[in-house]
Amino acid sequence: MTPVTEAKLTYGFWGIVGGGAIAMIIGFNWGGWTTSSTTQQMSDEAVLASRAAICVAQFMDAPNHELKAKEFQGTDSYRRSELIEKGGWDRMPGQEKAVYGVSSACVTGVEALIKTGA
Repeated sequence: MTPVTEAKLTYGFWGIVGGGAIAMIIGFNWGGWTTSSTTQQMSDEAVLASRAAICVAQFMDAPNHELKAKEFQGTDSYRRSELIEKGGWDRMPGQEKAVYGVSSACVTGVEALIKTGA
């Protein structure tokens, strides 16, 4: 192999390595690329948010909504999740058992709705 060919191969190899590294840096920082674990976390958060929204809607659509809202406000903040669980609003339609974290997220949503007066 001639020295010129060897130099071309060396520079070509490092050019490919450097270009790949720069492409990954740009892609992950500004291009919106994500790893599978980040994508899974984002998906889990979106599912929890949608379940919490359904929980809040079920709470607000209850037949005795005004009484339950007053009871909710009169309950200590650390016991509000239990109130949501007892009412069954944290369970999705067709589910017998609620998913972990829905009642806590639901409490936050109901508190926000009650504060705004909706």
